[in-house]
Amino acid sequence: MPTPWGERVLTRFPEDARERLRAWDASDEYLLRHLAERHPSLSGTVVVVGDRWGALVTALAGHRPVQITDSWLGREATRANLARNGVEPDAVRLLTTQDPPPERIDVLLVRVPKSLALLEDQLLRLAPAVHAGTLVVGTGMVKEIHTSTLRLFERIIGPTRTSLAEKKARLIFATPDPALERPANPWPLRYTLPDGIGPVSGRPVVNHAGVFCADRLDIGTRFFLRHLPELRGPRKVVDLGCGNGVVGTAVALSGPGAEVLFTDESFQAVASAEATFAANGAPGQAEFRVGDGLSGVPDGSVDLVLNNPPFHTHQATTDATAWRMFSGARRALRPGGELWVVGNRHLGYHVKLRRLFGNSRVVASDPKFVVLKAVRR
Repeated sequence: MPTPWGERVLTRFPEDARERLRAWDASDEYLLRHLAERHPSLSGTVVVVGDRWGALVTALAGHRPVQITDSWLGREATRANLARNGVEPDAVRLLTTQDPPPERIDVLLVRVPKSLALLEDQLLRLAPAVHAGTLVVGTGMVKEIHTSTLRLFERIIGPTRTSLAEKKARLIFATPDPALERPANPWPLRYTLPDGIGPVSGRPVVNHAGVFCADRLDIGTRFFLRHLPELRGPRKVVDLGCGNGVVGTAVALSGPGAEVLFTDESFQAVASAEATFAANGAPGQAEFRVGDGLSGVPDGSVDLVLNNPPFHTHQATTDATAWRMFSGARRALRPGGELWVVGNRHLGYHVKLRRLFGNSRVVASDPKFVVLKAVRR
């Protein structure tokens, strides 16, 4: 990545030779050029929110920035990119969206996230640390910045304007208003699940901002919940890519002997899953882990994996995440163990499962979704 201070060598995490997706975009470059030209001597506490793969904090490491991210993969990419570019690990302070933010922020740089809810939550959490002299600059691709995005900055930080577009990227400039009366933070959001979806029917769910379909139950998960396997006896189960944890919680409620691992690469998701599990008083043992799929789970130690894989990585449509999830499940399952997957019919997951497992069976389907089962032989 070219920067005003020289080139930086960056990759995503985990590195995938098949995908070769770039670890930065034009919005990162635009922000760095703006800072070098208009604010060359940044001082005080520099906070970078939503830096997807560490491009911004790697370039700004000389200012000892604080990175705040919801992505475990993004945080690991940052660590790797800092080391790759000869930056000392303690030059950047790494925080998650669940950690307490710095008490004072002098420079706030925001990579606009896909989720408007996550942006709202983060701005409301950070606003008390912003003062009249804080430099606040957001960045994103034109297609990511909407009128609603600008209204959030205006409502939570202060008067807001945008730059001209360059290479389909745009900057956001917000002037902090200490007298601004900010709304209360509505996150995490709690609501009651609908009827007709098995053991979690009519039960509470907790969603932190940024979790997929945080204000409602998505139709894919709704379909999955109607067709979950019945558990007989003690079973080790993984809710892989757990989101708000309703699938794993449903299993725990239906099979009291189940030992459920909830795992996701999103800190917000795992916090949601833990809160949902607790709100339902589910029996049995549960573990909540932020990480890359089933990494760290011993080979052949799991009886059942339940998975609703994503097929987008930020703006890129890719099957790389699903492939890693399926491969990890095959490794972690004991002989005779099962992987159950829900997905859009057009994604053709049955082809991947047959390649990996040698088998795939349709458990249920409708015009939009299919539930598939693969058995570890």
